[in-house]
This record gives sequence, C-alpha cells and structure tokens, in this order.
Amino acid sequence: MSEPGAPPRNWAVELGRFLEIQNLGLNLPFALAFLLVAAGGAPTVRATLLIVVAFVAARNAGHSFNRWADRDLDARNPRTRDRAVVTGRISTRFALGFAAASASVLVIAAYLLNPIALLLVPVALALVLGYSYSKRVSPLTTVLLGVVESVTPAAVFVAIQGTLPVSALVAAAALGCWGTAFETIHSLGDMDADRSAGTFSLPLSLGAPSAVRLVPVLHGIALGLLALFGALAHRPWPYFVAVGVMAVWTASIDRDLARDPSQTRRLFRRHFGLSTVFLIGVIFSYIA
Repeated sequence: MSEPGAPPRNWAVELGRFLEIQNLGLNLPFALAFLLVAAGGAPTVRATLLIVVAFVAARNAGHSFNRWADRDLDARNPRTRDRAVVTGRISTRFALGFAAASASVLVIAAYLLNPIALLLVPVALALVLGYSYSKRVSPLTTVLLGVVESVTPAAVFVAIQGTLPVSALVAAAALGCWGTAFETIHSLGDMDADRSAGTFSLPLSLGAPSAVRLVPVLHGIALGLLALFGALAHRPWPYFVAVGVMAVWTASIDRDLARDPSQTRRLFRRHFGLSTVFLIGVIFSYIA
C-alpha cells in the first residue's frame, strides 16, 4: 500500500485515516433514519445490510477518489498536506484501486436491492466522483456536495420502496440544504488555501460575511423541510421534538459562526451530533 521510502505505519490505522472512518457519523444516522421511515418501521436484516453496505461503498468510492484527484491541491493546503496519498504512505495506485473496488461493491449491493436502484448507480457515482473536479471550475462545488448528501434519502426510498414518493423528494431537498450549509461552514476554513490554489468555493465567491449569513438561511429551510417530511410521513410527536432540538442546536451554531467565523472545524463537527438527534427522534417516533 505504501510507496518506497514511506515511513512504516500500522496498515489498518493508516487505512482508517485515509478513509476518515470517523466521518461516517456525518450522514449514516440520516440514512438509517430514512430507512426506518421508508420501511414503515423495522426493515428486514437483508435490506438494512445491503443499504449500509451501499452507503459505505459509495462514500468510500468518492472519498478515496477525492484523495487521488486532490493530491496536488492537498499538498498546498496546511490542513491536508499530511494526508497519506500526499506523503506517499498510501500509493496513488492503491487509492484508485480502492475507489474502483468500492464502486464495484456499490453496483453489487444495488443489483441485490432492486433494478431501479441498479439503474441509478451511475448517477450516484457521477455525483460522488465528480465533486472532486467541480472545485476547479465552479464555486457551486459547495452546493454539489449538498446535492451528494441529498442522495441519501432518495436512494433509501428507491432501495426499499422502488419509487420516489413526494416525502422522499422533500427529504432530499432538506438534506441538500443541510449539506450545503455545513459544507459552506467547512469551506470558510479553507478560503486562504482555495484562493492560493486557484480553486473555487461559495465563501470565496460570495465573500465570508455573506457566506456566514447564508448558513442560517439554509439551516432554516432544511429544518422546515424536515418538519414537512415528518408531516407527510405521518410521524408522531417525538419526531418533531427531535427537529426542534436540532433547530435550537443549529441556532447556537449559527450564532457562534457569526461571532467567530474562524472556528469552522469545531462548528462543522457538530454535524455528527445533529444527525444522531434526528435518528433518535425517528426511532422514538416508532416506539411512540
């Protein structure tokens, strides 16, 4: 896995760092929550395993391809210059091979789910692989990352029901706004590196003050759409309590961002807790 001359490291630890396994918590709780709703309660073990495998495979395909595609840009960014592909601890061949293997796993999982899921795999792969190059040509790469996140509920409903009901489209729009908001926060921390590398982002295009003001607007739209999703899916009160908790929490994030836009990493990490709150709300809505 490592190129000649690279310092030896535990391969499992290195692979985990390469894939940033800890970041699965950003969106996996959302996927599990929408899985419960799409299945009308407890899904089958087979469907759950296939959807989780597909989710992780799509995420790993995009992640490893991004590390390969961005290796030169990462080398110029102080935040990313120690990444494994940049330093040679993981070879470029391994990164591309892992992306291809993950994409193959996604295709197999989709095939085992249903024909419509398989038919939509090229769209999913185009999104998770294509965003790596979008930053070179457009500030809308930040929005594209939100679109990537919006695939989660749509894919889950297609996998379980074989169709896209209105509620799933509402959920997709919600996560699109949600993902764009948090990717805007993330991009605020990379403005100097993006400017130096000649790449694009929404904060660079709008300016930091306007980007900071945009985040709570996106959060508000996302939370409103999640509430609408709950109403369309006939969720009882625990669901709406969870959305309310998310609203209070995001309000505190938006307030802290306005006070100090330099604390983007800390604020971005709160995304993990918010997706978990949503999952807990969905679980309790079925218990209730």
